Amino acid sequence: MKFRLWPRSLIGQLVFAVALMLFVAQAINFVLLVRGQKQQALAHGGGMAVARIVDALDRDRRGEFVPDRRGRRGDPEVRDRAQKLVISDRPVPLPAGAVPMRDLADYVANLLNDADVAAQSVDAWALPQRPRLRANVPGRTVVVSARIDGRYIAVRGRIPTSGNRLQGFLVWQTLSLYLLLLVPIMVIAWRVAAPLRDLTRAARANPALRDATPVEEEGPSDVRDLITAFNAYRARIGTMLADKDRMLGAVGHDLRTPLASLRVRVEQIDDDVLRDKMIASIEEMTAMLTDILALARSGAGTEAREPVALRGLVEELAADYRERGKDVTVGVAADAAVMARPLLLRRALRNLIDNAAAYGACARLSVERGQGEVRIIVSDDGPGLTDDQIRTLIEPFARGEQSRNRATGGSGLGLSIARDIAEGEGGELTLRNRAGGGLDAVITLPTAAQA
Repeated sequence: MKFRLWPRSLIGQLVFAVALMLFVAQAINFVLLVRGQKQQALAHGGGMAVARIVDALDRDRRGEFVPDRRGRRGDPEVRDRAQKLVISDRPVPLPAGAVPMRDLADYVANLLNDADVAAQSVDAWALPQRPRLRANVPGRTVVVSARIDGRYIAVRGRIPTSGNRLQGFLVWQTLSLYLLLLVPIMVIAWRVAAPLRDLTRAARANPALRDATPVEEEGPSDVRDLITAFNAYRARIGTMLADKDRMLGAVGHDLRTPLASLRVRVEQIDDDVLRDKMIASIEEMTAMLTDILALARSGAGTEAREPVALRGLVEELAADYRERGKDVTVGVAADAAVMARPLLLRRALRNLIDNAAAYGACARLSVERGQGEVRIIVSDDGPGLTDDQIRTLIEPFARGEQSRNRATGGSGLGLSIARDIAEGEGGELTLRNRAGGGLDAVITLPTAAQA
């Protein structure tokens, strides 16, 4: 399964975007705070060290220090325990585990340079914390050593550390921001998304259904205006479809009446050959008119949807065709039901069976159950279709055989009627060639539980 990092829903995208931006902002804030804390620690520890080094130089020049001849290495040293200061001719020894602090050393060197103190070298170390002091004494013990005029001046001090407190503060700050920002955004997004979902469901519904209720106008004003415009637009569509149905009814009545009258007159002709040809032409015109009206009304009608058992339906259709001498059989038919208009669904299947029997010599019906859907398959043993034919034959008046003779086919409306009926029932019609030859016409419909 493909992993999608970016959500598809409106609420998901808003929450994800805000959460991501808050995380980035807090990361930048964390970096700036850490840098500021580091500068503060350097200023505190380095400033104190420089002040004590400069004071030691002044006192040493005035002769206030008395060398301690009992230095650890036998060298004369100046020690001031109160100031934690050592002046020696050699580098001050460090305990094991001391960690160099290059940043602190560079900071002290810059301060000494600003104070016009010429230091040949400056070093700094962080000493290991003694266990008994870790909980009671905050910060870290550091030693700063500066080599000035050939002598080493080392001072001991402490620099503050508050990393744990800073991290805890940032965690609580981030949680507070998420709570204060994401909750209102989720509420606003839900108020926008809920009516949009209702609008989407209404837009996907078949506009030919006359029982479609208007979408409730709710949400922000922009969304309410959109829903109002959609309801008005759908009402206009319903009015136009109703006018079309009335017009088609009038056309059908006005055309069938003269055709019926014409046939009555034609039947009075004495020439049998001429009479049969004229009657065949009138019947062809009547059948074509019926197909055109069925195509125009395929998505409309007042027939109510009801559960349809597909196995019984295909077996009944196959029996009807066999009684008329057609090679129509039923293969594997699963027990499945759909919510559909029975007469329209029956007409769609008859159109597919007629095509299979006319162009593929036989028709085999089967029913397959899928995940939340049911497939009704009409198979034949014909030559199949090219990809271009599959794309074009479901359009109105498109035929594989180009003549308009009903002896070799219909008016080219059968597949279009079947497609429109399938889509009107919430499904689809697909045509596909089988690997071993022949064509499958498949009507896919949602199961009765989801219809």
